[in-house]
Amino acid sequence: MPATLRYRADDLRRFAHNLLLRAGLDQSMAADVAAVLVDADLLGHSTHGLHLLGPYLREIEAGTMTRSGAPGIASQSAASQLWDGRRLPGPWLVLRASEAAAGLAREHGTGTVVIRRSHHIACLAAYLKRATDAGLMMILSCSDSSVCSVAPFGAVTPVFTPNPIAAGIPTSGDPILLDISASLTTNGMTSRLYQEGRKLPHPWIQDSRGNATDDPAVLFAEPKGTLLPTGGIDAGHKGFGLALLIEALTAGLAGIGRADPAEGWGATVYLQVIDPARFGGIDAFRRQMDWLADACHAATPRPGVERVRLPGERGLGLYRQQVADGVELYPGILDGLRSHGERLGVEAPRPV
Repeated sequence: MPATLRYRADDLRRFAHNLLLRAGLDQSMAADVAAVLVDADLLGHSTHGLHLLGPYLREIEAGTMTRSGAPGIASQSAASQLWDGRRLPGPWLVLRASEAAAGLAREHGTGTVVIRRSHHIACLAAYLKRATDAGLMMILSCSDSSVCSVAPFGAVTPVFTPNPIAAGIPTSGDPILLDISASLTTNGMTSRLYQEGRKLPHPWIQDSRGNATDDPAVLFAEPKGTLLPTGGIDAGHKGFGLALLIEALTAGLAGIGRADPAEGWGATVYLQVIDPARFGGIDAFRRQMDWLADACHAATPRPGVERVRLPGERGLGLYRQQVADGVELYPGILDGLRSHGERLGVEAPRPV
């Protein structure tokens, strides 16, 4: 087998940053987008890391991602704001919204920013630790009204996107980093497996007649199949309900969504930051979360399971290991970016 190639995280950030700059993105925006994409790969979310850089570059050059400027504030109150993202880069907008929501939370206990007309925001988990490191809790969710790939429970017609929701929860040790979706799998994963001629590990999608399958090809045939909501054929009412909630938090609160003409690939975002210090206190919050974390770790695993892991535990371990030893990119990602590098005059990083 060929040797595994690893790359320094700083080199990957610099490469992504320079590509985005040469494509015309604002300096500070390019730095933020590059940082979020590489953080996703560090955490092991390889479909939402540098895998997205090529599509982002094409969006910038096509003019469908805004290259510079600032969001508009459509409305605001003491602890909430609604932004018009003006199709600016999603990672940059979410980082700015995180800062704004954290400031509101420090003052009022909670701060909420909803963003309409954002471009795609990449990996939700990549934003969470910035909040938990400051002793704050973050809830982040998004939907994309330009895409329909998930069917409501009991149907075969696509209505939703996977509608992810993430939460960062501080503890006395590593934070709990939750990143789930209202569907059993994602568009990015099924597209990758289809291109590679591979199957899903379980029947997480359905064909156009409502038969559950592990073959992503049904999503690209005519008539197209759909992603199943979380819970699948038997209990998909759970994912259906979650999808509806996320649509209400994003499109509903934003006032722009599936009832309106689509503007292209993007996101409507709900971001809330909560300061435990303004409620029962950060020490009391951590004491409760530490007890739960310890109880989960101490729980007797069922046969075939080595031990219970908390959400984010594997990702944070992988993050630390890859910072130290280099990032192992998913096969083909860097090769796919070399043509952009050659065209824009940016040299690709060399392996460690």
